[in-house]
Amino acid sequence: MPGCNHCPADEAAKSTAVDPGFRKVLWIALVANAAMFFIEVGASWSAGSVSLLADSLDFGGDAANYALSLFVLGMALQTRAKAALLKGMCMGLYGVGVLGFAGYAAMHGQVPSYATMGIVGLMALSVNVGVAAIQYRYRNGDSNMRSVWLCSRNDAIGNLAVLGAALLVGVTQTAWPDLAVAALMATLGLTASFSVIRQARAEIRGEVSVPPPHSHSH
Repeated sequence: MPGCNHCPADEAAKSTAVDPGFRKVLWIALVANAAMFFIEVGASWSAGSVSLLADSLDFGGDAANYALSLFVLGMALQTRAKAALLKGMCMGLYGVGVLGFAGYAAMHGQVPSYATMGIVGLMALSVNVGVAAIQYRYRNGDSNMRSVWLCSRNDAIGNLAVLGAALLVGVTQTAWPDLAVAALMATLGLTASFSVIRQARAEIRGEVSVPPPHSHSH
C-alpha cells in the first residue's frame, strides 16, 4: 500500500502471488485454454455456431490473460492490479465483440449443427469445471486472482448455456437459441469486466486490503 512498506496485507498479497501452487494453477489453465481455443475455433466454423465461436474467443482471451498473470506474478500489488485492469478492459471488449457477432449472425447466419455444439460444449465444460475447481481457493485474493477465478466460473456457466442451446437448436431447428446464448456470454463478460475493473482501480488507489486465500480447499 502507498505509504506503508511492510503492511500485513501487502506481505500476504506478495507471498500469495509467488505461491508455487498458484503458479502451477496458472500454467495448467493456460495450456488447457490455449488447446480449447484451437479446438473450438475449428468446431465453431464447421458447425456455424456463434455461441461456440464466442466460447473459442473466450478461451483464447483467457489463455492470454493467464500468460499475463504469470508475467506479473510476484510483482507489487499495484502492478498486478494494473494487469487486472487491462484484463478487465479486454473482458469488456470481448463482450462487445460477441454482441457484434451475434447481431451479424441474426441477419446473415444459418441453423448451426446442434450435434457439434453439444459434443464440443461438453468437452469445454469439462475443461472449465476442472480449471475452476483448482482455482477455487484463490477466488478471494487480489484483483488479479479474482479475475482468473471469474474467467473460469463464467466460462463454465457459458458452457452449460451452450449445451442448452444445442438442445434447443435441435428441437426448434432455428438459430435463435445459439444467438441468445452468445448474447448471454457477452453479458457475463461485461459484468465480470465491470467487477474486475472496479476492484483493480481501488487497489491502484490503495483503498483495498487483500486477504490471503484460504489455506485449504473447501
